[in-house]
Amino acid sequence: MSSTTVVGAKAVRPRTATATDSARLRWGRRLQHGGWFVAPFFVLYGLFVIVPVVRGLYLSFTDANISGDHTSFIGLSNYREALKDPLVWDSLWHSVQFTLEVVPCIVVVALLMALIAHHTVHFKWLWRLCFFAPFLLPSAVVGNLWWWLFQPTNGMVNHVLGLDTPWLTQKSTAMLAVVIATLWWTVGFSFLLYLAALQNIPQHLYEAAELDGANAFQRMLHITVPNLRNITGLVFALQILASLQVFDQAVVMYQFGPGPEESTRTFVQYTLEQGFTSYRVGYASAISFILFLIIAVVALGRMWLLRNREEGAAR
Repeated sequence: MSSTTVVGAKAVRPRTATATDSARLRWGRRLQHGGWFVAPFFVLYGLFVIVPVVRGLYLSFTDANISGDHTSFIGLSNYREALKDPLVWDSLWHSVQFTLEVVPCIVVVALLMALIAHHTVHFKWLWRLCFFAPFLLPSAVVGNLWWWLFQPTNGMVNHVLGLDTPWLTQKSTAMLAVVIATLWWTVGFSFLLYLAALQNIPQHLYEAAELDGANAFQRMLHITVPNLRNITGLVFALQILASLQVFDQAVVMYQFGPGPEESTRTFVQYTLEQGFTSYRVGYASAISFILFLIIAVVALGRMWLLRNREEGAAR
């Protein structure tokens, strides 16, 4: 029997499946089996992330105040004002300064801590617990703890080091105090990443190098460091993105103020001051989107470097 069906005077052949149909079928099966499981996440993500972001973007083009009354569209005026505002640039520099100081310290200290926890023989669980435990503390606890530790008269830092330094009241040490507190608080996360990466390095590489006469430093230089290259890039990227948004610990340590001579006022803190102290919600939204663009550029730059490195390795 012919596969052709005669309809009137024309012959209609059955349509063959195309690549588009196959792709549509695969996506249909995936949505059928897993769509209902991820649907609650997408609903909540849309309500609490997408909608506020879109709303904030709209407000950045208005002169909205905190009450929401008499809002009018003013175009790019907020962005032009922000680019001319010296406090925007000062607070941005404070965030960048903090990032430049804390990120290299976290990378180096986290790697050293991971090496200690990985190569120690006794009480491995205790080393890991001690290194990671501070990361579990809330930011308010960390800020108040280090506020007390940095007190000039009865603080533990000056007492142990034999100093009389007013850490929190002079401009030269104000940001350094925030860096030290942040290093102690957040290094545990990067330590965990490095520890997991160290455990994934094949042991036979070290054994072969040891048989060839390589000492501990040579094994570290030619085996450990190259195998940790990707995780080091990840740690750098994550810490840069987090450090540019520094707010909690600095605000708590300086009793919700900008620090001595406004030396610790960060970009996020200035944004909140404009929104909830000066009641300029539209202007604060514009400032926040400037920070969003900076963070997006950093993230895209990281992705571009990683892709180029992978393409170079593939060649």
